[in-house]
Amino acid sequence: MLERISILGGRDKDGRPEKVMRLEIEAGRVLAVVGPTGSGKTQLISDIEQYAEAETLTGRRVLIDEQAVHENPGRGLSHHLMAQVSQNMNFVIDMNIEDFLLMHARVRGVSDPGALIGEVLAITNHLAGEPVSLDTNLTQLSGGQSRALMVADVALISNAPIVLIDEIENAGIDRLQALQILSGQGKMVLVVSHDPTLILMAEQRVVMKNGGMERICRTTPQEKNLLKKLLRLEKSVAGLRDSLREGNSIGQTEDYGEEGIAWQESSYTCR
Repeated sequence: MLERISILGGRDKDGRPEKVMRLEIEAGRVLAVVGPTGSGKTQLISDIEQYAEAETLTGRRVLIDEQAVHENPGRGLSHHLMAQVSQNMNFVIDMNIEDFLLMHARVRGVSDPGALIGEVLAITNHLAGEPVSLDTNLTQLSGGQSRALMVADVALISNAPIVLIDEIENAGIDRLQALQILSGQGKMVLVVSHDPTLILMAEQRVVMKNGGMERICRTTPQEKNLLKKLLRLEKSVAGLRDSLREGNSIGQTEDYGEEGIAWQESSYTCR
């Protein structure tokens, strides 16, 4: 069983050594990758995805349980160590959802895929909102539905112990539930995000600057209290969003501060 992945620091865009020379994430943990646009977040994820061995622009090295991939071929690329969920995912293959899931399950060596397919569909519809069925063709899925399906597929069918998530807040799905579902499967989750709620759901975050790992911050007790407030606000906003999506008109609102927003649906119906 995979226990940890380690990233050994290289150099930033100016060729200087990174301030963080060793970054680790263990099974069942979530690491947020944060920083302004252009700070090197995507390159860090790319280095991890490629199992970098000092051959990329950054000179970083990635170790799997303290070994480089070439030192342990049994855990190489063919064993599907990593899965990725990004904000831009759409299917071009012409088959329905059930056939796709069965095919992927066979590739992953799942002994009884039929038992999982219903669960995958349920999670997909929970995350995306607009329901799909097993006979829905993949090419008919919206961007949000496609990403919801991939989250569910990665969580239940994929045996990849490492999941890389790139700005899922822009994916058109319930991003908080998606992160909870993925991390709840005992996987190592690295999430690139600008979203404070997603960032604070991680146990720690690596701050990127000028292409280098600048510092590691652990989520403090004060930040965890802030997260609780943010989640209450998220719940309130999500309810308001769903009401508007259903075509309801909002007649009156009240601001409860940390507790969120309360509203009443008006007697007027949108036409």
